[in-house]
Amino acid sequence: MNSKNILQRLWQSLGLPPEALQYARLTGADPVLPSSFAVGAAAQTTIAAAALAACELGYLRGLPRQKVCVNMQHAALECVGWFSLNEEVPELWDKLSGLYRCRDGWARIHANFEHHRNGALRLLGLDPATAERGDVEREMRMRSAFEFETAAAEAGLVATALRSFDEWDATLQGMAIAAQPLFTIEPIGSARDVPPLSLASCKGQHPLHGVRVLDLTRILAGPVAGRTLAAYGADVMLINSPHLPNIGSIAETSRGKLSAHADLRTATGRETLNQLLAGANVFIQGYRPQGLAVLGFGPREVAACRPGIVYASLSAYGASGPWATRRGFDSLVQTAMGFNDAEGKAYRDECGDQDAGSKPKPLPMQILDHATGYLLACGISVALVRQQQEGGSWHVKVSLAQTAHWLRSLGRIQNGFNVVAPDAETFLETSPSGFGKLTAIRHSAQLAHTPAVWTRPSMPPGSHAAVWPDMLA
Repeated sequence: MNSKNILQRLWQSLGLPPEALQYARLTGADPVLPSSFAVGAAAQTTIAAAALAACELGYLRGLPRQKVCVNMQHAALECVGWFSLNEEVPELWDKLSGLYRCRDGWARIHANFEHHRNGALRLLGLDPATAERGDVEREMRMRSAFEFETAAAEAGLVATALRSFDEWDATLQGMAIAAQPLFTIEPIGSARDVPPLSLASCKGQHPLHGVRVLDLTRILAGPVAGRTLAAYGADVMLINSPHLPNIGSIAETSRGKLSAHADLRTATGRETLNQLLAGANVFIQGYRPQGLAVLGFGPREVAACRPGIVYASLSAYGASGPWATRRGFDSLVQTAMGFNDAEGKAYRDECGDQDAGSKPKPLPMQILDHATGYLLACGISVALVRQQQEGGSWHVKVSLAQTAHWLRSLGRIQNGFNVVAPDAETFLETSPSGFGKLTAIRHSAQLAHTPAVWTRPSMPPGSHAAVWPDMLA
């Protein structure tokens, strides 16, 4: 399928007016990055869908429809997520993260957070204070990949065994994901029970002007969604707990956002969030299932507190199946669901590198995270359209695994490794930030009348008061 057809199918699944598609212009074709998968098309179409859906909400609020142009090279590079601070490119991966050969195959360990890193080392009987990668390689070679995966999951850690597509499809979780749509948008209770939450006209403004978004996410997909909504005019407030770690990419994904602290373990932190919620239109969360519900911020609790809210949930492996509560990140989902195996085999077949034939290969970027983030932003705008038309509160649900299943459905790219990654220089922008001088890829969706822009600089967690801007004295 080409990008136009992919976007058309995606748009049809949203139930939005088909005439809006006439305003989409997609340029370029795969391959744009070295891969046997349609990663360029996945980047381009999810970004285009997010932009078009925001513009459709703007149209409902009094703006004319406007042309949305997305270049595939630009979109793919945006999903690479490259950035520098003060002209230095930070190292985003822990030295112990990655694939390890086991006695029965391969397994991937994610060690970017200290508690995950130390937990995996202790599971291997290693001392976190002294262990090196060679020590991990030695221990992993003596273990079963699948037994280690199970032990890690039971310990609340993040590791997966490598599977082929056929092996993944045979699992109960693979079957559960295959039975689910790409994402779901459903009412919380009866929409008729709650009148529309009024969003005033945005004539002369960006399509999401005045939309207030609470962003309670930390790991790439959720932050990308919030950053995208901010580019289309929303007031996005990132809420971090001061005791939780963040990944280095927060400097790049916080463009356009306010950033405040609220410790939800405390009564004060929960009251702060409730006060913000009283003025919010959207609530995005990426906590493990039931993680927020026990604190009083599950979808039904939030809808009861703020009728008319759009509640958005992000997970690794979807809302059903035996892995529904399992933690996961993009690289782990790629490994578990067969992408690393398939990419490695395609590289061997195309490049004739027999030595690489048995080695798995990752996709050229964390496309599952980025595409899921754009799909989440898209789903939120669609839910806001439905809320304005029908009233009620709405729940948007996406997962990395559902996005991965969709990516696989786009087919494979012949001679996908016979390409050199495009130069990013023409797509870069530099701006001051609370982290230093930030250079990163500007947003790839070009809106004809209301150009996407981040009006607020990226700032570290806790830089702003936990108060909506127009409520400040």
